[in-house]
Amino acid sequence: MFKKEWPKHSILAIAIIATWLKTYIVYKTSFSITIDNALQEFILFLNPLSLLLFVYGISLFFKSDKLKNRYIMSVAIVTSIILYGNVAFYRFFSDFITLPVLFQTNNFGDLGSSASESIFWTDIVFFADVIIIFAAIKLLNIKPSAKDLTAAQRKSYLILSAAVLFFNLGLAETERPQLLTRSFDREMLVKNIGMYNYHLYDIYIQSKSQAQRALADGSELVEVNSYVQSNQPDPSEEMFGAAEGKNLIVVTLESLQSFVINEEMNGQTVTPFLNELTKDDDTIYFPNFYHQTGLGKTSDSEFLLENSLYPLSGGAVFFTHSGNTYNSMAESLGENGYHTAVQHANTKSFWNRDMMYQSLNIEEFQDVESYTVGEGDAVNWGMKDIPFMEQSVDLMAEMPEPFYSRMLTLTNHHPFYLDEEDMLIDEYDSNSGTLNRYFQTARYLDEAVKTLFAELKAKGLYENSVIVMYGDHYGISENHNEAMEQYLGKEITPYESAQLQKVPFFVHIPGSDKGYVEEEVGGQIDMRPTIMHLLGMETEKDMQFGGDLFSKEHEEFVVFRDGRFVTDKNVYAGNVCYDSETGEETDMAQCQPFIEPALQELDYSESIINGDLLRFYDEKNGQLILTEEEEAKLEQEQLQKEAELKE
Repeated sequence: MFKKEWPKHSILAIAIIATWLKTYIVYKTSFSITIDNALQEFILFLNPLSLLLFVYGISLFFKSDKLKNRYIMSVAIVTSIILYGNVAFYRFFSDFITLPVLFQTNNFGDLGSSASESIFWTDIVFFADVIIIFAAIKLLNIKPSAKDLTAAQRKSYLILSAAVLFFNLGLAETERPQLLTRSFDREMLVKNIGMYNYHLYDIYIQSKSQAQRALADGSELVEVNSYVQSNQPDPSEEMFGAAEGKNLIVVTLESLQSFVINEEMNGQTVTPFLNELTKDDDTIYFPNFYHQTGLGKTSDSEFLLENSLYPLSGGAVFFTHSGNTYNSMAESLGENGYHTAVQHANTKSFWNRDMMYQSLNIEEFQDVESYTVGEGDAVNWGMKDIPFMEQSVDLMAEMPEPFYSRMLTLTNHHPFYLDEEDMLIDEYDSNSGTLNRYFQTARYLDEAVKTLFAELKAKGLYENSVIVMYGDHYGISENHNEAMEQYLGKEITPYESAQLQKVPFFVHIPGSDKGYVEEEVGGQIDMRPTIMHLLGMETEKDMQFGGDLFSKEHEEFVVFRDGRFVTDKNVYAGNVCYDSETGEETDMAQCQPFIEPALQELDYSESIINGDLLRFYDEKNGQLILTEEEEAKLEQEQLQKEAELKE
C-alpha cells in the first residue's frame, strides 16, 4: 500500500486527524470531564480541531518538504507533551496545569514518589500520533510532481481554520455564557475550548495578571473595601478573648479529610485520638468545615489561614506573588507581642516558603535544618510526623512566650507510604492502592497528634496554649471515586464530591470547659478572624473575607476555589443545586442568589492579589492610601454616579 503515490499534503492530513482523534480519546479516557448533553459531546469532539488546523496548517507556507515534515513532527511532539503533562498532573491533582505551575520547577525534585505514582510505561500511547506521523513520513510515497497550494488556496485554508475556531467558540458561548470570564473553572474551559486553546488562554490570563499589578492604584480598593467592611460579622461576646494571652499552636493536618473522623475501616478505628477530641470538654469541633484550596494545596491553606484571602485561580500565590504586601495573622500577632514561627521538616525553599514567610512577617522558620532526621525517621516527603512532633515541642520550649507556632505535618501525603513498623492498622481492600494506604497514614497522623499533646504536657506548655488543628486539603482525589464509592457505600455525585471536601477543624482550649460540636458551616477563609478573636484581638479594620465562626452573625456560605459553594441549606456543584440535607437536586432558584456573590468574592480577592492592592491600605486605621490624583479620580467617579442617578 505504501508504494503507491500519495497526494502532496497527505502527511499534513494524517497529522491533523491523528492528533485530533488522539486528543479526543484522551479526553474521554484520562480526564473526568462531565458531559450532560449531545451538544457538549460534540463541542468536546470538535475543540481539538479548532487549533490543530491552524497550527499544523502553518506548514503549508514552507517551501521545502523536509522543513514541512520537521515542523509537523515538532508540533506533534509539543502537543503530545502538553497533553501528557496534563494527564500526569491530573492523576494526582484532578486539575489541569496552569502557566505558573510550569515555572515551579524547583519543587519538581521534591515530588519524588508522588510523581512516579502518576507515570506508567504504557503512557507511550499518549504519543501515538507522533509515531503514526513519523511512520507516514518514512513510508509514504508522496507524488513528486504535485504542486504546492497557491496563495489563494492557502488563504482559503486559513479562513477555514479560523471558521472552525470561531464556530467552536460560538458553540461554547452558547452552551456556557460568559465562559471566558470564569478562568477558575479549568474543566469548563478545556471542555469547551479545548486543551490547546485553554493553554493559550492561560498565557493571556497570566500576562494580564502581571500587567494588573503594574497598572493598579489605590482606587481599585474602594469597592472591595466597601464590600469587605459591610460583610464583617461582630465577634462572639462569649468566645472573644477566651484564649487571650495563651500560646497559639496551629497544626496543619496534611491531606486529612473528615470522612475518616469518627468512622471505621473494616472494623478498625482510623483516628481514635481525634475521635476523643470531638467529645472533649475543652475542644470545639467543626464537622461542617471545608477546605478552599486551589492548585497550591498546602501552601494555599497557609495563605487562607494567614490572610483570609482566597488563593489564586491558577498556580500558587506562594510562587506568583510572594513579594506582595500582606496583613497576615502572624504580622498582627507579632505586633501584639507574640513570637511567630513556622515548623516544617522540609527544605526551606520548598513551595517558596522562605520568600513568602518574609512577606507574611513570620519571624522564624524552623525547616529541616532545625531537626535531627535519624535513620528510619523519614518517609514520603520528609521527616515522619511522630519524631517531628517530639522535636518541635522541644524547639517550642525554647521560644519566648507567648508564641505562635504553626506546624506542617508531612506523613499523610500522597502516595501514602509507611514503613511496616508504623502501620497501626491494615490496608483497605479497594482497587485503589492510594485509598488503601490512606487509612494507614491517617491513622499514623492521629497517633502523631496524640504524641504532640503528650509532649506539650510533659514540657509544661499545654495549659497555657490554645491548639488549633485543621485539614489542609483533600487527600483522595476524584480519580479514586470508584474506590470511595466502595468505602462509603454510595455513588459519588457532584453533591457527594463537594461533601468530601470537608476537612476537620478543631479548637482546643485546655481548662476552658467550652467543648462541644459546632455544626456551623464554615471554611478555611474563616480561620484567621476566628482565631484572632479567640486571642482577644480586633479585626474589624482588616481586609479579610472570612468571618468569626463563633459569631451569631456569621454567614454560612463557603465558596470553593473552583466556584462551587455550600450554604446551610444548599450545595451548588456541577452547575446543579442540591439540598444540603438530602443530597437531592432542588430548584436552582435556591442557589441562584449566591452564584454572583460567590464569583464576586473570588474576583475581589483575585484583584487584591494580582494588583498587590494591600500596599494601598493602612490596616491600622482601616484607611486607603491614595495619591491626590487617585482621590480626584474617585471624586470624579462619584460625581458621575450621582449625575447618572439623577437622570
